[in-house]
Amino acid sequence: MVCMDSVKAYICGIISVARDNSSSSKRVRKEDVMLQESVTSKDGTPIAYCRSGDGPPLVLVHGTAADHGRWRPVLPAIEERFTVCAVDRRGRGGSGDSGDYAIEREFEDVAAVVDSLGGPANLLGHSYGALCALEAALLTRNVRKLVLYDPGIEVAGEEIYPHEVIEQLEALLGKGDRDGVVATTMREVAGLPPETVEYMRAQPVWQARVAAAHTIPRELRAVKAYRLNAERFGALGVPTLMLSGGDSPTALRKAGEAVDETLPNSRIVVMPGHGHAAMDTATDLFTTEVLRFLEGP
Repeated sequence: MVCMDSVKAYICGIISVARDNSSSSKRVRKEDVMLQESVTSKDGTPIAYCRSGDGPPLVLVHGTAADHGRWRPVLPAIEERFTVCAVDRRGRGGSGDSGDYAIEREFEDVAAVVDSLGGPANLLGHSYGALCALEAALLTRNVRKLVLYDPGIEVAGEEIYPHEVIEQLEALLGKGDRDGVVATTMREVAGLPPETVEYMRAQPVWQARVAAAHTIPRELRAVKAYRLNAERFGALGVPTLMLSGGDSPTALRKAGEAVDETLPNSRIVVMPGHGHAAMDTATDLFTTEVLRFLEGP
């Protein structure tokens, strides 16, 4: 049960170009301020999310090796039409954590944020966050529309996270090479080319990714243990957009197809020429597809 008394607000950050350029003389406007709020999840863990924009609520759930700042490139377009609630999943940012990790707690976290908003909300998840969003939709009746981009699910015959890669990440973490953990995840797991990884390393959000490096192996192992059970989703009639990168790893594209076949009210849109990070490499295309779906009938 969500404890509504635990909802708190304070300044989270500035979501304008000025925030990334301290030398800028641009005046900070009211709409450039992002507020951080927190809800208490079912197991008592505080889950933070950053709120900005104006309009119907849209909850954003980032993937592995990220935090709420992952959505920064797409925020300007989305905030014009929606009140964005960008979640910090447990173990990073303003959110707490628990001693014994279980992916089911992440599903409850997302549902807690949605239910705290007081009415129907749109829900968008990327990669591991898409899996969390999908499962959260079974825990709450307050999801209006669902957007899932390259859900991190291993389906029969398709391996996203090889055991040897997870072991490599754990070894890097053991040596204290948190940057190496994130970079290796981007290359070996997300399938991003070196130039895209270097571009992402140059962004301000990279340090948040490094800070959350310890959460990566546990999440990859959780995905390997997860099984998509079609029967559980047969009655989930929430309108769903399945976004897929045309150049995303085959296993991620197959996962999207499997989820689309499982859901009774779903359709797929492929973003040709782009992979698992279209928010960075095809910002306009990504936001156009999301807004067209959310604002459509």
